[in-house]
Amino acid sequence: MTWDQMLDLIRPATLETFQMVGVATLATVLLGLPLGILLVVTARGGLLQNLTVNKITGAVVNVGRSLPFVILMVALIPFTRAIVGTSIGWQAATVPLAVGAIPFFARLVETSVREVDGGLVEAVQAMGGSTWTIVRKALLPEALPALVASLTTTVIALIGYSAMAGTVGGGGLGTLAINYGYLRFETGFMWVIVAELVVIVTAIQLIGDLAVRRLSHRGRTAGRTRLLRPRGGAPTAPGDDLVAH
Repeated sequence: MTWDQMLDLIRPATLETFQMVGVATLATVLLGLPLGILLVVTARGGLLQNLTVNKITGAVVNVGRSLPFVILMVALIPFTRAIVGTSIGWQAATVPLAVGAIPFFARLVETSVREVDGGLVEAVQAMGGSTWTIVRKALLPEALPALVASLTTTVIALIGYSAMAGTVGGGGLGTLAINYGYLRFETGFMWVIVAELVVIVTAIQLIGDLAVRRLSHRGRTAGRTRLLRPRGGAPTAPGDDLVAH
């Protein structure tokens, strides 16, 4: 196979990989982030302590994380077909990708949010802040660098999952590697795809690390975190902002 032939196949497959990973990442953030926060606020001593909800949610997350991705793809074929109308192609692959990544990301979110200083939360509570205010003004901003690092890890895992999706016709670079590199014994072509995946993963890791450093540096140089104004009180002067060092 010539380089021109390889490129003609790799370009659309790369686009499909980016599409399935992008859609799955969006769904993972939209569902995994609140799920992770729910695990934190309903835990023992949490803002909305509810051990029953916490245990049920934790059990669901644990089951989702324990299923091997290949088995999950096959098990979800009827569900995938009901959602997107087909069980092959990159559109179909986004469903098991998201289902597999949501519990994974939720646990990472839980770990990141738990690392926020409890004194900051207590300060917001003392000023009458609601649970939503605490989550929005304290937990998420303070955990943002760790959340970005967690998202980077999740996206890289999704790229690996997307390659595995090629075993069942999921499209993208994985399908290309199976159809040409394995079934047609084009070993050189398969190594080209492997090299491209390594480059993609490395680039995403570098971008994620850069974003984490920028966010961490911004937090250190700011030197303080605005919490909120006392409920019902007069606005504070700029020099009197409530801060957490």
